[in-house]
Amino acid sequence: MPSKELAAALEAARAAEEVIRSLFGRNPAVRTKPDQSPVTEADVRAEELIRATLSRHFPSYGFYGEETGQHAMQAESIWLVDPIDGTKSFVRESPFFSTQIALMRGGRLVLGVSNAPAFGELAWAEEGAGAWLNERRVHVSAIADLGAAAISSGNLKSVARSPRWQRYGELVARVHYSRGYGDFAHYHMLARGALDVVIESDLNILDIGAVTVIVREAGGTFTDLEGAAVGLDTTSVLATNGQLHAAVLEALVR
Repeated sequence: MPSKELAAALEAARAAEEVIRSLFGRNPAVRTKPDQSPVTEADVRAEELIRATLSRHFPSYGFYGEETGQHAMQAESIWLVDPIDGTKSFVRESPFFSTQIALMRGGRLVLGVSNAPAFGELAWAEEGAGAWLNERRVHVSAIADLGAAAISSGNLKSVARSPRWQRYGELVARVHYSRGYGDFAHYHMLARGALDVVIESDLNILDIGAVTVIVREAGGTFTDLEGAAVGLDTTSVLATNGQLHAAVLEALVR
């Protein structure tokens, strides 16, 4: 039985899905925000609907949205929302975008919903209750050897500009194979055991709050590239099946 918070987050994600589906593939107008990221009518309308839904159920909770910013951030419980994570894909009519809804309580992420309607995947997790993907409970892999590992990376601009780029290349040479699925896709794959390591940079907490909980509840480990816990200021990711975390961290930061 999901908690009232999880039920509300799933309700909000499904309501947003209707708006997003109605505008996907219809060449929506795109404007560029100050950080040079795109935003469409679908982003704004979906976030407004999510916020209204969550606020109706939990009016005292804070809200931090990609499009509407921060509200009541002093609250003990704060919703973190990216209505369309992957707007660039949405605009290009690629299915690699999702709605991300997370709940942070006392500075700790405790709930996550990741809905990718055009891809046909809905994942969710709540602290202590496991991780679920399309109604099926999922678990990370048990692979403990880097030579047998599959890794995926995304958005590595800052890594490519740093001394870590060479170490990343050396790591890729050691693993079984590497891909770049990106966005929600590689976190869903990690949670269900189809990948073993995900590496990303140049992102923010709204991109990863939900999948942090999903990967963690599937048995994995989720930190930044320095090995620090995920928080509001996180800008990079090392997510693994747990078995490989120490080895990958050592390879990247030695």
